[in-house]
Formats: sequence, C-alpha cells, structure tokens
Amino acid sequence: MSMKKFPEGFLWGVATASYQIEGSPLADGAGMSIWHTFSHTPGNVKNGDTGDIACDHYNRWKEDIEIMKELGVKAYRFSISWPRILPEGTGRVNQKGIDFYSRIIDTLLEQGITPFVTIYHWDLPFELQLKGGWANREVADWFAEYSRVLFENFGDRVKHWITLNEPWVVAIVGHLYGVHAPGMKDIYVAFHVVHNLLRAHAKSVKIFREIVKDGKIGIVFNNGYFEPASEKEEDVRTAEFAHQFTNYPLFLNPIYKGDYPELVREFAREFLPKDYKKDMEEIQERINFVGINYYSGHMVKYDPKSPGGVSFVERDLPKTEMGWEVVPEGLYYILKGVKDEYNPEEIYVTENGAAYNDVVSEDGKVHDQNRIDYLKAHIGQAWKALQDGVPLRGYFVWSLLDNFEWAEGYSKRFGIVYVDYQTQKRIIKDSGHWYANVIKNNGLED
Repeated sequence: MSMKKFPEGFLWGVATASYQIEGSPLADGAGMSIWHTFSHTPGNVKNGDTGDIACDHYNRWKEDIEIMKELGVKAYRFSISWPRILPEGTGRVNQKGIDFYSRIIDTLLEQGITPFVTIYHWDLPFELQLKGGWANREVADWFAEYSRVLFENFGDRVKHWITLNEPWVVAIVGHLYGVHAPGMKDIYVAFHVVHNLLRAHAKSVKIFREIVKDGKIGIVFNNGYFEPASEKEEDVRTAEFAHQFTNYPLFLNPIYKGDYPELVREFAREFLPKDYKKDMEEIQERINFVGINYYSGHMVKYDPKSPGGVSFVERDLPKTEMGWEVVPEGLYYILKGVKDEYNPEEIYVTENGAAYNDVVSEDGKVHDQNRIDYLKAHIGQAWKALQDGVPLRGYFVWSLLDNFEWAEGYSKRFGIVYVDYQTQKRIIKDSGHWYANVIKNNGLED
C-alpha cells in the first residue's frame, strides 16, 4: 500500500470556537456577547437553541484535552471569548477569564499540543455592540486593547496567533444577510465593517510585533470554490466576482496590495467608506501566515435579477447535511490560488470538515464513513497542493466536538467526537479514530 507522506513537522490539528463549545457564557464575571443576546432573541436560532450549555467545555476542558492526547493531535486551534477577558469590551480585565485560558494553554503544552489561538471568533462584547460594534471606527482601537491584554498574558506561551476568523462572515452574514449576530441587513454598514475589520486586524498585528518577538500571526478566511456555469464571458466574470468578494482576495488584496480587488471596488464603490484609501498603508502590516477554511464548491452563472448578479446552479453532487456540495478539488485550487496571487510565507488549512446526521449505533459507536470519505478526499487535495509548491504547514479538522452550529443550533454535527447533549458524554467517532491514524502515519494510505 502506497503512502502520501506529509513533511516532517507537519501540524495535524483540530479546531473549535469559544461560543460553540464552552457554555457557561456568563460564569465567573464574564460579560454578555452579541451571540448570547442574538441566540436568546426568539426566532434567530433553529429550535431556540443557545450556547448556554453547548459542550460544557468550560467545565470539561480537561477531558477534551485528554481526547486530543488520545487522538495524537499536534495542535489545537481554539478561540478566546472577548467578554470573558474584558466584560465591557474595554477597560476592566476579568482575571478569572485570564486564568481559565491560562490553564488550558498550560495543559496543552504539558501534553505536547501546540496552541493556535484565535483572538476573535464572532463573540463581540454586547457592551461594544451598544456603541455600534464593528460599524464604529473606534472598534479598531478596542480590538487593539483586547489583543494587547492577550499578548501580555499568553504571549510567553502561545506562539501562533490568528487575529480574526472569517471576517467576511462577520461583515456580510452578520450585517448584510442578518443571519448571524448582530442580525443587521444594511449593505453600507456591511462594507464599513469589512474595512474596520481590516483596520482592527492590522493594529493587532502591530502590537503583536512589539510584545511577542518569537511568534507568528495570521488571519483566517472562509472560501468556496466558484466555477462558472459556462465559458460565456458574463459567467466567467460572475465566478471571478464571487471569488473576489467571498474568498480571501477581499481581505488579502488590501493586506498585500493596498486596495480592494478590482471587481469588489466596482461593485462596492458607493458602499465603502468614502476615504478608505487613507487607511490602506496601515492595513498593509506584514503577516506570517494565511489560514484557509474550506468546506464546499459552487457553480455560478450571471443573473441580473440576483444580488450582485450571482446565481447558484445546483449540481448532481453529494451534499453534506448543511446542503453543501462536496467538491474536494476546490481545496487544491483555493490553496494554489492563495500562493499564486499573494505568495504568503506559510499557509494552514485552519478548518475543513463536514456535517452529517450521526447516530450512536447499537454497539455504542458512531460509524461515520461519509465523513471519513470527505476528510480523506480533502486531505488528499492538500497533499497535492504541497507537491505543487504550496507552503502548507498544517491541517485542522473542523471540529473536535459536535457543537453549537450558530444559526443552525444543535441540529448539525461537525465533530470527529460525538457529544450527547443530554449527558455530555463524548464518543470518538470512526472518523476520529481514522484521523488519529493519519496523524500517526503523518500521511494518507492510498
């Protein structure tokens, strides 16, 4: 049997996010987040679910790190809850919040697991939302202050940092589509948020350079692989617009090239801050790596009646429980595209995985062959990207645990570990055991 081997030192990891797994959102002096208030507002989340208990990781984190140890994972990507650290968003620091994450970091290091910390994974302090949240230019300074507290408290031990997770989702899904917190539908606000996220990211990176001399910092983007429905010029252009607007170029173009990508500039001329260019020099702060989240591909065509002229064409492809088409080769094209367009020093796949309707069978196990097939195909494409010179340094499965899937509540399971939400019992799924084998072999069996 031949092996697709990965480079020595390749980081095999798992990923989670604070609001999705921790529960106890107001414990030990934490402030409310926009996801707390959003999920508690009737009609926002499927089945009225909230993150009040989630996976109870706030109390069970030791057990969860034990599971990581058992799986042999080399790195753990998790996020810090801003209102646990700064309950009002700025000013007073909550020592109990610092202590909670400190214990996690120390335990990970004792177990030989590298911590990758995401500074912001969508749980903005509610007190800051009352001041305009991400739409207020001051948010860049609030974020800088919060980042400084993290670097000063954890930078001695954490050497891999991510400023923002999926800023496009924060801006567009939260402020234009209204499906995520804070639930707004305003295209002008959405593009101001895009710009303020970039400014906040850059300020955080600058402070990081002052404080953590021996670490690396990057930013993480959601990506779909957009294919045109035909070779017609209008369809090709539509696919390119969808790529520039939804994927990494929306943010990497400003960071690496000092302006928004061309098709986005044309589309959003009226919506972006009038004098946005004056911030571009500051936004071009050097980063060490780019994180790529990838789940699915899409076929698109031009339709003048659709928003932005983009219409989605359904294909006869396997779909995950989210209704997302399974397009593994899209991961290769996204990774290769990032390298060819911006040539970052390092790239990580920071999220990749699938939701399926997992059940515990009579033998007490969770047989999720469909997830194994999904992961195997995508890891194979990551390996292919490495062969073609992409500086890929690690791969993180989404997710370690079944968890609170944002607006979908607990209706979708992404974990390689099953969580029984009534008892909080954890069961490693077949996919978890399979992934442990990939890690042990540092490669894929063909």
